[in-house]
Amino acid sequence: MRTFDGYLKGVNLGGWLSQCGNNYTKEHYDTFITEKDFEIIKGWGLDHVRVPVDAEVIQNEDGSLREDGLAYLDTCMEWCKKYGLHMILDLHKAHGYVFDDENNCQFFYRENLQDIFVDLWCALTDRYGKNKDFVCFELLNEVTSKEFADPWNRIATRTIKAIRAKDKDIRIVVGGIFNDSIYGLTLLDVPVDENTVFTFHCYSPLVFTHQGAHWVKSMPLDPESYRFRYPDTYRAYRERSAELFGADFSGEFAEGADDELLDSRYFERMIKTAVDIAEANNVPLYCGEYGVIDLAEPADLIRWYKDMNSALVKYNIARSAWSYREMNFGLEGAWLNGVRDELLKVL
Repeated sequence: MRTFDGYLKGVNLGGWLSQCGNNYTKEHYDTFITEKDFEIIKGWGLDHVRVPVDAEVIQNEDGSLREDGLAYLDTCMEWCKKYGLHMILDLHKAHGYVFDDENNCQFFYRENLQDIFVDLWCALTDRYGKNKDFVCFELLNEVTSKEFADPWNRIATRTIKAIRAKDKDIRIVVGGIFNDSIYGLTLLDVPVDENTVFTFHCYSPLVFTHQGAHWVKSMPLDPESYRFRYPDTYRAYRERSAELFGADFSGEFAEGADDELLDSRYFERMIKTAVDIAEANNVPLYCGEYGVIDLAEPADLIRWYKDMNSALVKYNIARSAWSYREMNFGLEGAWLNGVRDELLKVL
């Protein structure tokens, strides 16, 4: 499998130009992430940032560009260049598609929304193609339902061809359905070339990494009645996953003996499917998001990252932790002050 040079270890800048809630404001953009953060990230020994951007920040609903929003991407690229960091420009939400809102998915059925999506990527290629030595494009974050698999293959194929008509060398990152799951890669059918990268996300086991997450259906929110440790036995993860999410979520623990503790082999088995797909297509592989919620015990978080990192390193997979600041996963938050140095060794 080919390597994703320049993007071995990174961090997401979630919450800056994406997922801003009711705070899509100049004040937020100017203060949430600043140049100092790029200096810190470089000092952490990382080589890139993944920058989630919502379409509404850089493009109006009629398809015209928003220079006020694009100015932040311009500045971000200047900071990346100054501090020797690479950058992935990730379109986190499109007009007509929000990955965490099941009622906002008309993008996959309305041609006019697909048109402005392709137009946006063409405009970004014109604007940033000159920076392709340290910038690459991620077409869309976390396509969800299986019913979107065929529409997404058509849209992604059309977009890739449009970008390639303008620039044959800029690297394009693309993932599959079920929130960039590894299974989603098995259904991905897009044109590939030497500058294509396949991506997946990994937050397994969800009962640990998202314990207490208010946005996860069926997740208990009371910290006194529900917390989960890492590691624990396959039986414990299997039973709790089935209890909260159904039998489909317990299947990933089928290969371990009941009393066996999860370790790096659990992640290796899971990731091997993605590795096989990448090798069959002769493309690099990128884990664009992985991490643990700030409600977990820091010592457990370190154990999880060590095992996850061991599997990623075994297969030489590039990766980017979620997320740098806040977003319930912030690596620079005070909750990790006692373990951050250890954590940075296993990103």
